[in-house]
Amino acid sequence: MTPAATGQAEAARRRASARNGWLLSAPALLILTLFACGPLLIVLVYSFLTPGQYGNVVGEFSPDGWIGVLYSRDIFDDTLVLADAHLTIFWRSVKLSLMTTLITFALGFPTAWFIATRPPKARAMWLFLITIPFWTNLLIRTFAINEVIRNDGIINSLLIWAGLIDQPLRMIYTDGAVLAGMAYVYLPLMVLPLFAAIDRFDMRLLEASYDLYASRWACLRRVILPIVRPGIVAGSILVFVPSLGAYVTPRVLGGGKNMMIGNFIELQFTQGRNWPLGAALSILLLVVVALALILYVRAAEGGESEGRHG
Repeated sequence: MTPAATGQAEAARRRASARNGWLLSAPALLILTLFACGPLLIVLVYSFLTPGQYGNVVGEFSPDGWIGVLYSRDIFDDTLVLADAHLTIFWRSVKLSLMTTLITFALGFPTAWFIATRPPKARAMWLFLITIPFWTNLLIRTFAINEVIRNDGIINSLLIWAGLIDQPLRMIYTDGAVLAGMAYVYLPLMVLPLFAAIDRFDMRLLEASYDLYASRWACLRRVILPIVRPGIVAGSILVFVPSLGAYVTPRVLGGGKNMMIGNFIELQFTQGRNWPLGAALSILLLVVVALALILYVRAAEGGESEGRHG
């Protein structure tokens, strides 16, 4: 067989292999298209329709759903004014999500380092303890935090019993309560990726940096953090994304006033009866999450390339 014929036969085999791969994955792709993209397409269509009088939508095109994301209509002259409440909710959601990510990193990095430097048997036990909270429903864990920080909860009862305060401290139904609850709930999602990255870290690099008279801070900043950056980015995304769309924790610990964007979306579909606005907010949240994932992929690729060339 000539080289040209051999090349043509090899190309034909590759095309057949690619075609068979697409045929095998066609059922899964069809299911994903129908049950993942389909509902999102419906939500997108709803965002451009007119709200019904008692909920649902009317089949008339209207951009009011998207306009209502940033503006609201005056009840007297129907003019558009900036929706300060909406912007406050957006800012609170982003702020608390970022603060949750920073707090879980500050607590999770030392924890992951401690676990990764233990003997294998002890390491398995510590990882087991980290995963135990996942065995309990999120709502139950949130109510457990509620029992700790409410006015007659454990913290206030201990402080009053010790004579440190006369009146209970107001901790519940505040941004601080929501922050504490989300940090507690999502901390394992930060610890596990960090542990996976630190577990692959070559400890001989630390010895080499100490031999070159590097300080502990220099070792952390210029050796450890650049190498484990993919784990840091992965943990940050795993915490930031669910925190941004959190519903249960802000609802239980924040009350009705300290809501986040997830609670605001639910409010539009229930009491507000403004489904187009709720749909527009849902699509907006999806776009923000997608942008965060794109940044994650780029940061992770940058960390891997630095690790290969470093």
